[in-house]
Amino acid sequence: MHARHVLSATVASALLAACATKPPHEAGARVELDGDASVFLPGVVSSEYSEIRAALSPDGNTVLWGSTNRPGGAGGWDVWMSRRNDGSWSAPVAAAFDTPANEFDPAFAADGRTVYFFSNRVGGYGGDDLWQAAFDPASATFGAPVNLGAGVNSAGDEWAPSPSADGRSLLFSTNGRGGAGRHDLFTSAWRDGAWQAAVPIAGEVNGAGDDFDAAWLDGGRVLVFARSDDVDDAPIALWSAVRDGDRYVHAQPLDARVNVDGGWILGPSIDPAHQGVLLFSGERPGGQGRTDIHSIHYRVR
Repeated sequence: MHARHVLSATVASALLAACATKPPHEAGARVELDGDASVFLPGVVSSEYSEIRAALSPDGNTVLWGSTNRPGGAGGWDVWMSRRNDGSWSAPVAAAFDTPANEFDPAFAADGRTVYFFSNRVGGYGGDDLWQAAFDPASATFGAPVNLGAGVNSAGDEWAPSPSADGRSLLFSTNGRGGAGRHDLFTSAWRDGAWQAAVPIAGEVNGAGDDFDAAWLDGGRVLVFARSDDVDDAPIALWSAVRDGDRYVHAQPLDARVNVDGGWILGPSIDPAHQGVLLFSGERPGGQGRTDIHSIHYRVR
C-alpha cells in the first residue's frame, strides 16, 4: 500500500541560479538541527487525524495542510486552512478548491497570492497533476484552479510543488519523466508565460528509489527531501544535500530529532515568517495522532 495512503545542462544551471541568493559553490555547507522537534499547532493543525505538509503564508496569518482522513471535507484527500486573528488560530475549514478527488501538498508562492497543490481531478494530464489557484490574503478566498501545463505535468504523478523565492523556478517530484529511479526531483522554469519542460536535479539526489517531497532552505543553498527505497512499502526519511554549482551533493539523512528508525517522515517545508524553522510530517513520540506536523529549528553553516 502506498505510504501516503498509509499516512493518510544550461537550463538546469539557470533554474538553480534562480532559486539561489548565495554564492553558487556551497559544498562545504551543512544543516545543523537546533534543539528538539515539537508538535506544530496541536489541536488546530496537528490532531487525531493524519496531517501532512504544512504551508505557511509569508505574512504568517494563514496555514494550509493536507489530510487523508479528516472528516468534513469535500471527499478524497483534502487541503485544510486555518487563519490567525488576534494571536489565535481559527478552527480548520476545508479549502474552497477541494473536490471529491484528491487535493494535497499545498505551497504558497513567495508573494502569498498563489497557492500550488496537486490533484487528480478531471482535466489533468493523468495521475496527480500540479495546479495553482490565486489567493487573496485579506479575505482568504481562492480563485479558480489552473493546471500548470505539460512542461510540469505528465501521465504519471507530480507531487509537492515548491516555488522559488523569485517565482521563476518550481521544484517538484514526478515519476512520469523517466528519471533515475521511481520518483525523482525536477525543476521547471517560468518563461514566456508558461512553465517550461522540467529537468531533473543533478548530483546525489535522484537515485534508484523514490526521491520526493523537497524544500529549498537558505535560498536554495540546501535541499531537504524525502527518500525511500520504495515509497509503497519501505520506510521514508528526510535527507539534506548542499548546492555545488548546478548540482546538489553530500546527501545525508537528518538525525533522530527528525527521522524515526523504520518510520515514515516526509513533507518538509519552511516557515517564511520565521527564518530557521523546518516543518515536517510523521508519527513521532508525543504527537497528537497518527501523523502530525512537527517543527524544528535549524542553521545552515
